Amino acid sequence: MLAATTPPPNIVFILCDDLGFGDLASYGSKLHTPNLDRLAAEGARFTNFCSADPVCSPSRAALLTGRYPTRVGVPRVFFPTDEGGLNLDETTLADMLKARGYKTMCVGKWHLGRPAAYLPTSRGFDEYFGIPYSNDMNPRVLMHNTEVIEDPANLESLTARYTEQATKFIAQSKGAPFFLYVPHTFPHIPLAASPRFRGKSPEGLYGDVVEEIDWSVGEVMRALRANGLDANTLVMFTSDNGPWYQGSPGKLRGRKNTTYEGGVREPFIARWTGHIPPARVVDGLASMMDIVPTVAKLCGSALPAKPLDGIDIWPLLHGDKSSIDREPLLYFDNWDLQCARWDLKKGNWKLHVARHNTGAYMPAPAIGRRSYPLPKPELYNLATDPDESYDVAPENPQVVAQIQTKIAQMLRTFPEPVQKAWAEQMERQTNPATAVGAYPQPVPPK
Repeated sequence: MLAATTPPPNIVFILCDDLGFGDLASYGSKLHTPNLDRLAAEGARFTNFCSADPVCSPSRAALLTGRYPTRVGVPRVFFPTDEGGLNLDETTLADMLKARGYKTMCVGKWHLGRPAAYLPTSRGFDEYFGIPYSNDMNPRVLMHNTEVIEDPANLESLTARYTEQATKFIAQSKGAPFFLYVPHTFPHIPLAASPRFRGKSPEGLYGDVVEEIDWSVGEVMRALRANGLDANTLVMFTSDNGPWYQGSPGKLRGRKNTTYEGGVREPFIARWTGHIPPARVVDGLASMMDIVPTVAKLCGSALPAKPLDGIDIWPLLHGDKSSIDREPLLYFDNWDLQCARWDLKKGNWKLHVARHNTGAYMPAPAIGRRSYPLPKPELYNLATDPDESYDVAPENPQVVAQIQTKIAQMLRTFPEPVQKAWAEQMERQTNPATAVGAYPQPVPPK
């Protein structure tokens, strides 16, 4: 752990929108991402870091509260016409750090409520600059604090303007610890890049956009060094969920909107010179919900009053442990439970128990989007089958039963809408059109 005399670190958290697990060079991409590659070389790169949901708003709610999105009133994506947002009785990471004396700023996509009471300046941030929801939603406004300063927001200059605001905040915050949250608008569609980057990547406009984000990360790091803040700043980088129409989930199955690994497993890089060993590759399971308890421990902040679902992963970052025992990670589609992931000594298990009745990119049928229990739960060992190709439930009935028992125990602690949805889902007849998710694992020849 940190020495008692170590000052609390500055926190910089950079979040992409719809970036895939395979979209960075350090994760196998052909895209040019030298600044993020350097960040990984100087810190830790996780191979099993998962968001808390395969879509935007729920994932962001989990990041800022350390709790499941279905606990905090964010089971789905918010739209500009919604009158609510992240439950007002929840404590955010910004609330927690502001109480510790931190300066706080959010630069980028918020997506946790548009009314003033739900905007960043009411949720622990001293200042806000960005688009309050996704860039494919209208009206697409750019805001400073609670004031609209541009309508519609110019997307081509957006990453550059986010970067300017972030580096300006860093330069102005040298006198106190600070929390800078940079949730980028991209690479969510519609894509746009500044003239400096447009047409430069061999991977088309998507590549241009990702490479401009990489440039932005480099500018943030340069600002930290220029202001003498580099040595005492923990910088973290990840994405809210997997890629949508473009982008790469790497060798993982699924994309955004699905609870397969390609929809929820994300690149995660963390760097803090002198505290996180360089070039560290972490295979242990970690979650977006772990950021709040980890930062609280490092910064000496009081934890929120409500119980957290995340755990302190500093031992993984620091290198003290290669894995940490934890409860299963649950994944929902709106209020409906879909699957659970649980890493145990004999395997990294993922149990799918339900599936909705439409493909990720298909309109819902006339009866509406529904989750149906699978004819039989599907079990995948992600340690040997990360792309969820082979259902090994028949060979591991005890693991299936063990995870089902944990699911039942955990769901009893969730709000009424989750428990009601689970009861209704279990009573619903299996949809005869539900596709089998995988074939049995082939028997190797003797």
